[in-house]
Amino acid sequence: MQQLEIFSIDSPCKGICQVNSRGYCRGCYRSREERFHWNQLSDAQKRHVNMLCQQRYKRFLARQQEQGQQPPSMEQGELDL
Repeated sequence: MQQLEIFSIDSPCKGICQVNSRGYCRGCYRSREERFHWNQLSDAQKRHVNMLCQQRYKRFLARQQEQGQQPPSMEQGELDL
């Protein structure tokens, strides 16, 4: 008997589909390869990408604080890692 997949890993896409000079999305913080191959990734790989995106966002926030800038709005602003 095949087990049903109850918990799918949603895409971290925020609908802000713009990239910075380093190729990271300004909305979800995925790289080009991570965005283009999302549907081919296993659930474990998707979880790993989500973790990387969270780390990138935290680094972005830390840089904003170091520079004395306001935290970005829900759109998350520009990512320059």
